[in-house]
Amino acid sequence: MRDFVYPPVVGIARTAFKVLDVNFQLSGTENVPRTGGAVIALNHISYVDFVLGGYGALPSKRLVRFMAKEVLFRNRWSGPLMRGMHHVPVDRGAGAASYEQALRLLRAGEVVGVFPEATISRSFELKEFKSGTVRMAAEAGVPVIPLILWGTQRMFTKDHPKDFSRHRTIAITVGTPMTVSTDDDPVAATAVLRSTMAEMLDDTIRAYPEQPPGAWWLPASYGGSAPTPEEADRMDREELARRAERRQEPRQ
Repeated sequence: MRDFVYPPVVGIARTAFKVLDVNFQLSGTENVPRTGGAVIALNHISYVDFVLGGYGALPSKRLVRFMAKEVLFRNRWSGPLMRGMHHVPVDRGAGAASYEQALRLLRAGEVVGVFPEATISRSFELKEFKSGTVRMAAEAGVPVIPLILWGTQRMFTKDHPKDFSRHRTIAITVGTPMTVSTDDDPVAATAVLRSTMAEMLDDTIRAYPEQPPGAWWLPASYGGSAPTPEEADRMDREELARRAERRQEPRQ
């Protein structure tokens, strides 16, 4: 696969990180294989996770092909970049095509990035996981590599304004590859993946250099003021209801 767009974008991102004086707290990046297909499973806490998540694979000189919302591919600005970097558009109304495209990439030896939660977590703790991540890896015969991001929510997330202040710490923790096969129960394997990532998230949060009590970006269970998982689920349901109402409104 020829990459004419991805390397320049990576270079621009690295320059931006230097300008922002981002302090990267990296751990376990050697777990990303230097060759062969793999699925990277990431937690989802911000709109910039696909940018920072890809950074975790750069030490292994890998470019991650992310599965992302189809609307990003239709945007006049992001669309050419997303297509040029060979990311995978996900149309929830036609998910089979996205799944098959991701399988082709994996079988061709590419690294595919997936967010098993499917949407941003307002609580910044793990939501329930979809089993597609494990199913995909098993069918392609590649490992699942858990990756935890922390600090990206401080830049740009739901319900809060963008804030690209300088001197921020971004933590990226990469776990040990998890082997799955078509003989495994995908629901049980997904539960193991989620449990593993929950432990990694806990370790990453506790190792993060800032723990200000009451901080909006810190989970309630760690002394922050972020919504609890139950409150976040309610907010998600309300958001979906508002979207459904807007779709039903007659066009003027």
